[in-house]
Amino acid sequence: MKNLLPIASAVLCVSSGLPGWAASETHSQVTYNTVDVGDVSLFYREAGPKSAPTILLLHGFPSSSHMFRDLIPELAETYHVVAPDYPGFGQSSAPDAKDYDYDFATLSTTIAAFTDALEIANYTLFMQDFGGPVGFRLAQANPEKVDGIIIQNATIHAHGWNPDIVSQFAPFWENRTSETEAPLRSFFAPETTKWQYSQGATLKSRISPDAWINDQAGLDRPGNHEIQLEYLWTYQDNVAQYPAWQAYLADHQPDTLIVWGRNDPFFLIEGVEAIQELVPDADVHVFDAGHFALETHSSEISEAVHGFMSR
Repeated sequence: MKNLLPIASAVLCVSSGLPGWAASETHSQVTYNTVDVGDVSLFYREAGPKSAPTILLLHGFPSSSHMFRDLIPELAETYHVVAPDYPGFGQSSAPDAKDYDYDFATLSTTIAAFTDALEIANYTLFMQDFGGPVGFRLAQANPEKVDGIIIQNATIHAHGWNPDIVSQFAPFWENRTSETEAPLRSFFAPETTKWQYSQGATLKSRISPDAWINDQAGLDRPGNHEIQLEYLWTYQDNVAQYPAWQAYLADHQPDTLIVWGRNDPFFLIEGVEAIQELVPDADVHVFDAGHFALETHSSEISEAVHGFMSR
């Protein structure tokens, strides 16, 4: 009887029309883990069969892997899903700035080492906000590892920014002083955190207060404002990389899915149109949502991801 089990499993997979890993290894239960990468300890959420294609979920500011809490179980029935917290975010360690460089080049190197530590050879990148600069650096450095890219409200074009937001960043990037830092420090206030989730959201009753409360708890940890200021200061390096990331898309034409909240107060719909010009075959789904579209449209985005991945 033991020798017949693999055959029976294979027959079940074929008859159900599902990939082999879907019927033989269904693991939608989310696990919570940490792994040491260099001098930092990274927390991550993981679910799904490890033999299935991996989706690497890269979060935005001021969130963490917590932003994917609803999406992960919806994807994990079919795919291997991994969502790390960056250093200084969520449950990952937050070393002093003298011990860790809080810039996006270093962050991308850390996440690349994280995927090596988990022995993830290939992945589809899901990038939101800060996840864009991280993910595009990973893709540019090792395009052979990227099976596809999913972009959710993460622009790679200067004209994709809301000018009102640019007006707050530009003086800070030009001359960092306590005066030019002040508008950026307002991003750490509780009312701003809540605003980031609610602004532009048309289905506000779907937004759990846990989202901004969790983020604010992270921001309010001693020393975290200074860490986040370093990330915001070095974000100007990402803008400088935009032409290179645009060239990556144009040259490599990766399989691309765009899921976007059209009412994002930070990144405008023009950023979507610009990406479409670079990747004409991109699959685009725009929702009547804000910056954190997953809060209100998790099921719809999950459906789009399943459709994209199945192709």
